[in-house]
Amino acid sequence: MAAQKGKDLLLKIDDGTNVFVTLAGLRTQRLALNANTVDVTHAESAGRWRELLAGAGVRHASVAGTGVFKDEASDALARQVFFDGLIRAWQIVVPSFGIIAAPFQISSLDYRGEHAGEVTFEMALESAGALVFTAI
Repeated sequence: MAAQKGKDLLLKIDDGTNVFVTLAGLRTQRLALNANTVDVTHAESAGRWRELLAGAGVRHASVAGTGVFKDEASDALARQVFFDGLIRAWQIVVPSFGIIAAPFQISSLDYRGEHAGEVTFEMALESAGALVFTAI
């Protein structure tokens, strides 16, 4: 994958009608994919080295980012999804790489503003189901 502009990474949410709308372009972002391990080491493990059970751990993803909401409607949608504790379908679009789609829940939503600047937000999402990757 060639170098990409960070500003082109997009966060999209299902607006409740199976239509994905761009919530924001993120100024800074992080996508973390994790897999917990299951230790199956036993008394007869060679040299007492740890052994892991393939494919048995819980996998999850978290997304965090800061940016500026695209418009009032996207701000209101994120706020409502957060306050209602909803799990919605999301897409994280990484240009020239792919789209990661999955159900996520907003785990934190912070707002901040500089005296001489715009209001920005910081949001964290936690996966609530299987991820699907589609190459672009």
